[in-house]
Amino acid sequence: MQIKKSIIRTIAVTAGVPVLAGLMSVATPAFAVDIPTPAGWELQWGDNFSGPAGSLPSASYWHIDTGHSYPNGPVNWGTSEIENYTNDPTNIHLDGKGHLLIVPQRDANGQWTSGRIETIRDDFTAPDGGMLRMEARVQMPDVTGPHALGYWPAFWALGSNYRTTMAWPHSGEFDIMESVNGLDAVWGILHCGVNPGGPCGEPIGIGSRLPCPHEACTAGPHTFTFEWNRSVTPEQLRWFVDGQLVNQVAENQLPAETWRDLTQQRGYFLLLDVAMGGGFSFVMAGWKQTPTAETEPGHAMVVDYVAVWTRPSSGKKVQAPSEMAADTAKPTAVVSK
Repeated sequence: MQIKKSIIRTIAVTAGVPVLAGLMSVATPAFAVDIPTPAGWELQWGDNFSGPAGSLPSASYWHIDTGHSYPNGPVNWGTSEIENYTNDPTNIHLDGKGHLLIVPQRDANGQWTSGRIETIRDDFTAPDGGMLRMEARVQMPDVTGPHALGYWPAFWALGSNYRTTMAWPHSGEFDIMESVNGLDAVWGILHCGVNPGGPCGEPIGIGSRLPCPHEACTAGPHTFTFEWNRSVTPEQLRWFVDGQLVNQVAENQLPAETWRDLTQQRGYFLLLDVAMGGGFSFVMAGWKQTPTAETEPGHAMVVDYVAVWTRPSSGKKVQAPSEMAADTAKPTAVVSK
């Protein structure tokens, strides 16, 4: 999915928008990846980002967030990130080869812009007695060291209740993939309950991290998966990178009311973004403000596909294996989405 040399290339954009030459230094692959068909799963929704080079992601599937907050929402998206999200193709576009690119940029005045999208649908949920699987194949921005300070790519889900109440973290949040500052680590985190404190220990959440398998998180594409399993008791939430378990939370780890709040709303919607700065970056940079003067703009997060599957009920719940029922969550000292 990734070509490891940065290249300057011309990007054709949608009709009525001029062609932007030498826009950014972005490594993009020459091939697309189809949405997979894992055995036993039924595809409910997916996007493999087919479309003309330079065009925006499908308005039938995605809403593009802009500015520094939702209308009447918390400033700087509630996480102290500094970028201005735009719908400009310099920040977010398709490459014409089956990929979505989200590209942070910095203008002559030092102001950062980037891209953030969320699914129109907000009803992704596990069927009673069945399973839900949400997944994306993503190349994180290929930048490390001082040049990466402030980069905060993420693939995550918010409960549909957030769209009506903006009550966070009560609405629930699954951080399926978060990474920051070009580190070779991916975090999987659950946010729930109240802030501060509560059953998820907010604003930290219940989370764990893992180095990306096979190669560094920034060095190649990786598949990030979240599964909600209602076919076992206690029910399970599990996070994976390339099939390796990152984090898990069991129903019996949380108060019954909290679990109901997480699981008995309409469903969830998915988000993709590359934030700049913010609390997570600040903490992981050693309590240093980011981005810095050394931070390089123009490094894209490249997304092959996003998909949602379900698995129907087998008719009877089974006891979760002991290793799944155990409390394996490891709180991480970060402030995430």
